Amino acid sequence: MTTSAENGQKDGRPAMHTPVAVSPEAWETARKQLLVKEKAQTRARDALAAERRRMPWMAVEKAYAFEGPAGKVSLLDLFEGRRQLIIYRAFFEPDVFGWPDYACRGCSMVADQVAHVAHLNARDTTLVFASRAPQADIARLKARMGWQMPWFTITDSFDADFGVDEWHGTNVFYRDGDRVFRTYFINNRGDEQMGGTWNYLDITPLGRQEVWEDSPAGYPQTPTYKWWNWHDSYVADAPPDKTWVEVSDAGEAAFRNQSDNTKP
Repeated sequence: MTTSAENGQKDGRPAMHTPVAVSPEAWETARKQLLVKEKAQTRARDALAAERRRMPWMAVEKAYAFEGPAGKVSLLDLFEGRRQLIIYRAFFEPDVFGWPDYACRGCSMVADQVAHVAHLNARDTTLVFASRAPQADIARLKARMGWQMPWFTITDSFDADFGVDEWHGTNVFYRDGDRVFRTYFINNRGDEQMGGTWNYLDITPLGRQEVWEDSPAGYPQTPTYKWWNWHDSYVADAPPDKTWVEVSDAGEAAFRNQSDNTKP
């Protein structure tokens, strides 16, 4: 590391100790050296997700009730017929900083990062937010902030029972017919990575449901890339688009060829 050109102070602040500037060739060498560690981290993350898919499940025996835009609903209703449910406990209620105009700043940052839920829905997964604010306030907040995810009102001990009564957190559930199981929970800094489609799927019991994943026998899996679609174009049970299959096959082949050519 070297001291930046501004020795001493700039605008009353200590000078930044920035990295040395190098040639394009040296920069590319440094990037490839770091890439080795980044690929190892990716493989470790995949292995962790595979281990997560093998975690034991906890049966949810208690009936829970929520309020939604159309009235009272059960935990089972929140699945919307899908097999997987992700519930983020957001703090928007009296005594939370920002009330009644805003939700918690941290929870609002999480909400701002949520990708279009159609991609999760296409993988048999529903994402909802839950707070103790009345539905009228939630609707007003969503309209103000431009949020589209389903958002329900907690009416009983759900938050206390699942570790999110005093702090935010993300619970994951699986539905087997009318039976519901808790499969995973993440909170604190673990919630920082949430928002993207892949990170959400990686904490579910079924994962991304692509053939390259290490999943237990019998888990649903489809060819990589083929199920991807524009968020307004998913059609349930529709076969992959022929042209997209050709494009994604060509792209995957190019990636593999590039990887083979860069191996030591």
